[in-house]
Amino acid sequence: MALPLRYNFRNVIVRWRTTVFTVLGVAAVVSVFVLLRALARGIESTSGNTGDPRNVLVVRKGSQAESGSLVTREQFRTLQYFEEIARNEQGEPVVSAEVLMIVSSPRRGGAGEANTLIRGVTPRGMELRPQVTLVEGRWFEPGRREVVVSRRLSNRFEGFEIGGTLKAGPDRLAVVGLFDGQGSAFDAEAWMDADEARSLFDREQYSSVLLRPRDAAAAAAIIQRLELDKRLALRAEGERDYYSKQTMTAMPFKVLGGILGVAMSVGAVFAAMNTMYASVAARTREVGTLRVLGYSRGAVVLSFMIEGTLVALMGGVLGSLLALSLNGYVQVRGIYFGTMDFQSFSETMFQFRVTPDLLAAGLLFSVAIGMVGSLLPALRAARLPVISALKST
Repeated sequence: MALPLRYNFRNVIVRWRTTVFTVLGVAAVVSVFVLLRALARGIESTSGNTGDPRNVLVVRKGSQAESGSLVTREQFRTLQYFEEIARNEQGEPVVSAEVLMIVSSPRRGGAGEANTLIRGVTPRGMELRPQVTLVEGRWFEPGRREVVVSRRLSNRFEGFEIGGTLKAGPDRLAVVGLFDGQGSAFDAEAWMDADEARSLFDREQYSSVLLRPRDAAAAAAIIQRLELDKRLALRAEGERDYYSKQTMTAMPFKVLGGILGVAMSVGAVFAAMNTMYASVAARTREVGTLRVLGYSRGAVVLSFMIEGTLVALMGGVLGSLLALSLNGYVQVRGIYFGTMDFQSFSETMFQFRVTPDLLAAGLLFSVAIGMVGSLLPALRAARLPVISALKST
């Protein structure tokens, strides 16, 4: 016969001081556990939100990212006349050869320097990315050393505001507008004219080619054609697929979350054990009485484990609420965080992404802490000799 649950609820309330300390400890562990994974989720979401599913991105075969790719002008000329590429109203192929360069810029507030990306784009490249919209100022004029930067980037670097200038190669670029990438990887870029970018950085080759196939079958045909063509030595894949794979930046947060989660959970388990051992010591006679009333050792073990799990679950709920509150604050205030992109070695920006599955994982984590932390005290309570327990004071 199992002990009634109201017995456990009553004991949790009676020992409210030790309960509060244990709940706070578990809450701290769960909130850190959820938030670190929310950072990784935010980076993955930024990459997954980038690109148009109709587009195909072409880079040099063997390169893992645009920043390390070189596409020659001969390769581009061959590529743009593929019959599978869609044509616009003027009968021109919808294709854009682009240049991606890295420049070092000073952060606002004297917080040092960081690498940022400058993308040289063509008018066709801007048409291929409708998710990027101008929100202030104007677009750059071809042939001029002007740049349009992400609005979020302008908040993090000096000189990135309209009217400011940023150093790029041997020259400076005038900022004439701000754009919004709608939470995509383009929010970490500044755009300028592609030919002007090649001239500025003395580049003969392009970094990548973005194109729009006629349909899905044409996209698959282009990808297969480039895969088999040894002469061109190019690799093609869907633009969204390419950016979805650029999630190596999230890996350190996942690893750090795992390490901190394990380290802090050890402390939380000891806190739960301490609480339950104190409970057993204070209720020795009570445990003896329960055994005399006919409750088995298994029922006592189960009762104490339920009690410890209940306390830890309360901490899990509190920790999840803390993480959710911080996520709401960040979303409302539009706060973005920056970290190093290990693919391009530039700064990428992202927000927390506390999702329901992360909250569920946090609650399960707290339940595991409660079960592990209460197991040994529960076994000790069950093994108490009945006569000795009844004689204890």
